[in-house]
Amino acid sequence: MTPVHFAFSSTFLLGLAGLAFHRTHLLSALLCLESMMLSLFIALSLWTLQLDSTNLSPTPMLLLAFSACEASAGLALLVATARTHGSDRLQSLNLLQC
Repeated sequence: MTPVHFAFSSTFLLGLAGLAFHRTHLLSALLCLESMMLSLFIALSLWTLQLDSTNLSPTPMLLLAFSACEASAGLALLVATARTHGSDRLQSLNLLQC
């Protein structure tokens, strides 16, 4: 495994570990998701450049567009949660109460 592949794999796994273990605030969960998407975007971009394939060139931009949509939906949920519950702590949320 090259150092570049190791760096992006470890970045993705650190974001996944942060998402799994540090679930106190919704904002920290969103930041972990964004770090995972950013590492995937950079790794996919470098992979496309290494292969010199024109068929795969729009794929990183498509992933970046989905990541931006995910970030905007997450921030909208963060604002709605902060307005209704008073904080963004995940322990204060209950899925059974609607």
